Amino acid sequence: MKNNCYKASIAMGELKRTLMYKDVEVLFLSIKYPVVSLPCTNAQTLINNQIAMDIVDYIKHIEYLYNMAVEGYRDSVVNDYPFHGYSAYMEYIITYNKNCFLSLYIDKYEFTGGAHGSTTRSSHTWELWNGTNLTLNCFFKPGTDYRHLLLEEIIKEAHYNNKQNPYLYFEDYESLIIKNFNEYSFYLTPEGIRIYYQQYDIGPYASGIIEFTVPYYRIKWYPNC
Repeated sequence: MKNNCYKASIAMGELKRTLMYKDVEVLFLSIKYPVVSLPCTNAQTLINNQIAMDIVDYIKHIEYLYNMAVEGYRDSVVNDYPFHGYSAYMEYIITYNKNCFLSLYIDKYEFTGGAHGSTTRSSHTWELWNGTNLTLNCFFKPGTDYRHLLLEEIIKEAHYNNKQNPYLYFEDYESLIIKNFNEYSFYLTPEGIRIYYQQYDIGPYASGIIEFTVPYYRIKWYPNC
């Protein structure tokens, strides 16, 4: 049964909308999302439903963003300065799709007229035979202090990276790595579990979303059916 769901078939869909106010384009929206097909139909339904829920939640947020854009446009008219249209992009990136596991992250980029836009990231990892959305503790034996193990690996990698580029992180990056560690901020890759930190969590804007890869052999777990 599990081997029947070794890998998902994935087609990418795209939703684009230009939102207007008084014949002015105030907000552009783009959502690129996967549609998952599996022999395990229950798992297929669970996974696609989760993706659909993500999109619905983001569209609700877009309603708020649209109102902000309209307010920004009105202010520009009243105060006679140029209005720069808002934009929002949501994109799913598949990072692992084999050995009965599917993993991906979702980047949401928004530009609201400032000096630059901002990106936030979220992620999902599923078992393909049953559609279970996995949490970080699922990859460790019960009782394992996996948070300590992962942070130890992350800090080790950060020390190495900091020697190569001392401007990559904030000066107190080690304490920030511990403080801003988020158990939901992970996804699978062929090399290992990738832990990520949001913009400004541990480094400046130019460093973007910062990632660390913990090899599977370090956690004594490998993706398999």
